[in-house]
Amino acid sequence: MRKSRFTTEQIIGFIKQAEAGMAVSELGRQHGFSPASFYAWRAKYGGMEAEDAKRLKELEAENSRLKRLLADAHLDIEALKIGFGVKR
Repeated sequence: MRKSRFTTEQIIGFIKQAEAGMAVSELGRQHGFSPASFYAWRAKYGGMEAEDAKRLKELEAENSRLKRLLADAHLDIEALKIGFGVKR
């Protein structure tokens, strides 16, 4: 997945500016993003503070790592079953 040009803190700042009354189209024009990007960000980060978003990223990274570990464990189990001739 492509990395965003904007940090999470910047995105939350954009959302707060829009909540304060600034037009989304004007925000996008000033900072170089589309209204569709803004609404996707708002769906993901709406109502969050910067610390909350940082914690979310940490949890997503940990979840990804744990999923990889689980997949590796399942592969090891399948290899052992094949090696010992265990039928399913």
